[in-house]
Amino acid sequence: MSANSFGARDTLRVGDAAYEIYRLDAVEGSARLPYSLKILLENLLRTEDGANITGEHIRALGQWDPKAAPSVEIQFTPARVIMQDFTGVPCVVDLATMREAVRDLGGDPARINPLAPAEMVIDHSVIVDFFGGPDSFRRNVEREYERNRERYQFLRWGQTAFDEFKVVPPGTGIVHQVNIEHLARVVMIRDGKAYPDTCVGTDSHTTMENGVGVLGWGVGGIEAEAAMLGQPISMLIPRVVGFKLVGELPPGATATDLVLRITEMLRRHGVVGKFVEFYGEGVAAVPLANRATIGNMSPEFGSTCAIFPIDDETVKYLKLTGRPDEQVALVEAYAKTQGLWHDPSREPDFSEYIELDLSTVVPSIAGPKRPQDRIALDTAKETWRRDVKVFVPDAEGTDEEGKESFPASDAPASNFQADGHDKEEDRPLAASAPGTAAVGRPRDPTPVTLADGTSFEIDHGAVVIAAITSCTNTSNPYVMIGAALLARNAVDKGLTRKPWVKTSLAPGSQVVTGYFERAGLTPYLDKLGFNLVGYGCTTCIGNSGPLPEEISEAVQSADLAVTAVLSGNRNFEGRINPDVKMNYLASPPLVVAYALAGTMDLDLNTEPLGTGPDGEPVYLKDIWPSPEEVAEVVNSSIGEDMFKRDYADVFTGDETWRSLPIPTGDTFEWDPASTYVRKAPYFDGMPSEPEPVTDIAGARVLALLGDSVTTDHISPAGSIKSDSPAGRYLKENGVEFKDFNSYGSRRGNHEVMIRGTFANIRLRNQIAPGTEGGFTRDFTQDGGPVSTIYDASVNYQASGIPLVVLAGKEYGSGSSRDWAAKGTALLGVRAVIAESYERIHRSNLIGMGVLPLQFPEGQSAASLGLTGEETFDITGVEELNAGTTPATVTVKAGDKEFQAVVRIDTPGEADYYRHGGIMQYVLRSLLAKS
Repeated sequence: MSANSFGARDTLRVGDAAYEIYRLDAVEGSARLPYSLKILLENLLRTEDGANITGEHIRALGQWDPKAAPSVEIQFTPARVIMQDFTGVPCVVDLATMREAVRDLGGDPARINPLAPAEMVIDHSVIVDFFGGPDSFRRNVEREYERNRERYQFLRWGQTAFDEFKVVPPGTGIVHQVNIEHLARVVMIRDGKAYPDTCVGTDSHTTMENGVGVLGWGVGGIEAEAAMLGQPISMLIPRVVGFKLVGELPPGATATDLVLRITEMLRRHGVVGKFVEFYGEGVAAVPLANRATIGNMSPEFGSTCAIFPIDDETVKYLKLTGRPDEQVALVEAYAKTQGLWHDPSREPDFSEYIELDLSTVVPSIAGPKRPQDRIALDTAKETWRRDVKVFVPDAEGTDEEGKESFPASDAPASNFQADGHDKEEDRPLAASAPGTAAVGRPRDPTPVTLADGTSFEIDHGAVVIAAITSCTNTSNPYVMIGAALLARNAVDKGLTRKPWVKTSLAPGSQVVTGYFERAGLTPYLDKLGFNLVGYGCTTCIGNSGPLPEEISEAVQSADLAVTAVLSGNRNFEGRINPDVKMNYLASPPLVVAYALAGTMDLDLNTEPLGTGPDGEPVYLKDIWPSPEEVAEVVNSSIGEDMFKRDYADVFTGDETWRSLPIPTGDTFEWDPASTYVRKAPYFDGMPSEPEPVTDIAGARVLALLGDSVTTDHISPAGSIKSDSPAGRYLKENGVEFKDFNSYGSRRGNHEVMIRGTFANIRLRNQIAPGTEGGFTRDFTQDGGPVSTIYDASVNYQASGIPLVVLAGKEYGSGSSRDWAAKGTALLGVRAVIAESYERIHRSNLIGMGVLPLQFPEGQSAASLGLTGEETFDITGVEELNAGTTPATVTVKAGDKEFQAVVRIDTPGEADYYRHGGIMQYVLRSLLAKS
């Protein structure tokens, strides 16, 4: 029960129902707040307890100074938690392990139980092993169950053992699309109260729900576990960037083009750690599906969230997706009563301002390895010719050793006018200006003959993967229908996909194939090889499956820089497929177009995609559907009945799921022979009281890394190499190579994941020059010979030597991958020193007891002359034992010394670090209350 010191408690009547609410207008200053901060304000009013959440916190939010640097800590209590299976399995493993730890410390294991709704969607496990055939979906799902039977049995046990925990079985959809289409409440009803739906998730793209007005973001699995157990999330009241939209998208531009433009703008502006909120007259012109696409890409901007307020479009979408009439009526009434309804004539107070005229958006792609590197389609060919030289050995323009990424542009990270407004006019694109790229390109035509006798040549730039994938775009019927209509028009013109292109269609929900069928468009997609392969993330998270053997051999033998084109949100190097060096994000219609073209070395605007039966060239403009036709098909083929049918029994699953045998009881019966699910080691030997934190002495560098090192580099989700430490472990445990599955699917087994940390095949560790992958130098041996990172870690830990990691800018960008922090900690890394961090990974490091430090402003490992061969001493950490957090600590590295900034940003994070991690903190807190 709230302390209600502001007298905000009231009753809202909607139809025949009455709900308890906490009125925002009870707090002075609330009316001027952005929508997102109003959501936080209601959260504080409802959870005010006079201790952790006080009247002072509420007043501080009401009196928020938009121009001030964040400094006031608040406690945010999410209404629910959502998970996907890659990150969710280790969450449930941790909860099961915590139950045993509570029991061992004399407590009741049933105390470890979600206190808020926790829902998991199994979407990350299906792999595109089979494609291009009518039985591809069935065969991929069968293979998925064969590989993941142990994991799925474990999750079914969790569904029965934990209250408030539900699982959406395999073959249903992608977590974020299922969330916006069914799970999101927008306004929650619980214990007679009505309040805004807020939700954190174990996947960075949880922000897709921002499109329906739900405030939430991705957190690490360890933070999600704490939220499930009733722990609030400690955060500073953020800066909020107001993003004004005006105008409408022009014909030919899609939601994907819009989101790539926004990604580029916000990366350049600088929004890491900030909220982004959309407002203005142009919001009404953005369909809900487009809003969800924009929200989904928030991690690519670097922002915490990217939210749209509730309006008529929100209500229309809730009706379309089959929400009950009572729920829809409550959402509208609550939003209007609380001042949460979007009023385009009113501009809230924002910290910074950006404006975009939607009519200026042009068709675009992004790549070859970062989502923010947007390329206007009319410069795609020349830009590819420039960039490919980075990936082709000995070609002119090859990048220097250790460089991690392309520069997005020469513009500064933050470039807004003195009044805080930024209209993003006349900014350079990531691509070079027309005419500046080199005319030539590396060439190495390589012959291939497939098993069916088809012969051809492939070269650098060949599109070997074209995937309609990822909830970012498959949730959007406009781009999906656009792709299907383009496929129909291409087939009618006699075009076919190139034989070297691995094509796939992996929608985010069964509704998509339903409206394809109703519109009569499925046969055209099938004709071009875009057969259904699964309802899951597939290519976007690295589950593209192997290339056909003959193509893979040709790529490897000639070391070709081949490409993937996908309608996803991530294109980091090494992520999509081990044979593919260059990855491009594109709208679903452009994915189909590039499958027809078969190469990036083609100007889709001026060169033909192919030749029709009449011998005439066929251009992209000849088959591109009009916006009017797309809208007409969307309106005629999608109905409320489809959503109600497909989500009626969403937690039940098929016969294969229901028939899985499961153990019973409050604690899990661990199988010592399992290579998928093992009891986690985090609580082994944990005392009931935390030990004092200590300074770090005599540490060695495990990795010296450059800029834009992602969580994919730190903890890859893709395939496991046979000769890697993880591969050797699996073989030693009787697993054949064909059954290795992926790192992502084995996140429930810490033995695999420790060995896979820093194992991305494209990682460049600068203290082991000339290597690529999970290698370092082992200074426990004479001369510091090159070793795998895992094997070196074993030797360092046996010798009692702590480890540090040195990194550049944007360390830990990408997915909210808890294993990037768990693996770092279990390798023996005590501290990371980086130039800057992405929010989630920095928080996760603290959650695992790893100290995040930052180089002094303007300094880096290179500018300080650090080689990675030094011995490190870090002093001043012990000040945390006194209950304060030092602003800086002293780092001595050989004969160098500098002050590193301590990136423990809130008192709550300091508590987690003192306890050795967030899970230890929560466990001790629960025991103290029992």
